[in-house]
Amino acid sequence: MSIPGLKIIGESINDSVPSTHKLYEAHDLDGIVALAKFQDEKGAHFIDVNVGRRDAAFMTDMVRRIQAVTAKPLSIDTPDPQLAEAGLKAYDPARAGGCLPILNSISPLRLGMFDLLKTRRFMPILMISERVENGEGQPNRTAEETASTAKQMLAAARAAGLKNEECIFDPGIAPIGGDTEGNLKRLLDALKLMRAAADFHGTHVSVGLSNFTVMLPAKRADGSPVKSALESAFLTLAMPLGLDMIIGSVTRKYDLLKPSHPARICLQDVLGMDPFEGLMRIKEFYS
Repeated sequence: MSIPGLKIIGESINDSVPSTHKLYEAHDLDGIVALAKFQDEKGAHFIDVNVGRRDAAFMTDMVRRIQAVTAKPLSIDTPDPQLAEAGLKAYDPARAGGCLPILNSISPLRLGMFDLLKTRRFMPILMISERVENGEGQPNRTAEETASTAKQMLAAARAAGLKNEECIFDPGIAPIGGDTEGNLKRLLDALKLMRAAADFHGTHVSVGLSNFTVMLPAKRADGSPVKSALESAFLTLAMPLGLDMIIGSVTRKYDLLKPSHPARICLQDVLGMDPFEGLMRIKEFYS
């Protein structure tokens, strides 16, 4: 089920996905292209393209092959400037109805990647889960630190010539099954701060939603689904605060949950607990 106002970046073409890695290793490029077609047909708004540590020529080839079978815009997914440049050069906006590609991602330690705008204009995913302190990356532990980094990244994006509407913030989502630092509360509180600040009007927010439940079983012992319910509960809490994009699965059923839904109640309980109590609450939800 699609949720109005939520755009999905199809996550399947990513070298870190074991089944996709096998396709890459077998040089089964037809299989990779089939993943693009499948995600397109299932409603993805963007198609992620992550080729791992393969070379720039491989990225070029994959972008062209994928664009030959889908009119959906692509998300060029790599921290490597050379791979990013190759993907952006190969990308044909005309094949995607004139839509800009996404570049995933630019962090405070990789501001030089804004120079790739000279190659092709793109919508950057701006990582705000870490900041630069004394020349080194430091994780943001509080909502205030996260929102401050967002303000700095937005200023850098504007200086590079981008508009608010072209900027996508990723506050970093951690597995709820191992959240010992209160990351969920940090993330949601940061979105509240950003939503209240006029500077961020028109910007977008995205997370890699599958990371939220990566450490958890898909179902309870009785066979009832849990991962999709907890992911939907997160969306229910985060979308009113500005979340409007996810890197996610087109086969997962996402929905907005009623206040009485057990998964929504569970996450709201977790937000009011210390991290250890929150972990116990997640365990109780599974039981």
